[in-house]
Amino acid sequence: MAAEQGRRGRRAAVAVTVLVVLAGVVVLLWPAPKKKAALPPPPPPSSSAPAPSPSAPKLPYPWFAAGTCYDHPQLSKVITSAEARPCTGDHDAEAIANVKLPEGLTTDLAIGRALRELCKAPAAEWQQRQGGGTFYTYPVTPDLTFYTQGYRDATCGLAVSNHQDGEKLHAPLR
Repeated sequence: MAAEQGRRGRRAAVAVTVLVVLAGVVVLLWPAPKKKAALPPPPPPSSSAPAPSPSAPKLPYPWFAAGTCYDHPQLSKVITSAEARPCTGDHDAEAIANVKLPEGLTTDLAIGRALRELCKAPAAEWQQRQGGGTFYTYPVTPDLTFYTQGYRDATCGLAVSNHQDGEKLHAPLR
């Protein structure tokens, strides 16, 4: 009987050892808890204010957001670089659209042709809104030097003259 109790004790000890080893294996092999993903940031507070107009990109040449009035040296003798002007005073042109030039142009002439084509539809739409009169498409674009550096942003403008010191616009276009 003592031998039988010894065997039972050993069996119990072996069973406890096996259970401890199994528990250790389970703990070691159990997958780590998955971390919860961070919550997305809260949405910005809504405002009834209108969305701001696009700001001018940082460019080494003149560029005007649609709706900006400007003077240009090819239309005004008194300036050497295109400059924004108030639309309520005299000005050479008004920006009517902003476009991106296509890739692959290799000359200033090709840039000018591409821009005239890109500005054709917006210019026709804006001219129709004006209710008559003569208007000229007056685009502002990077020259080949800037184009080859990757600059593609350009401005389509509308003017009432196509020569220096010609007629000026006196108010915003309609």
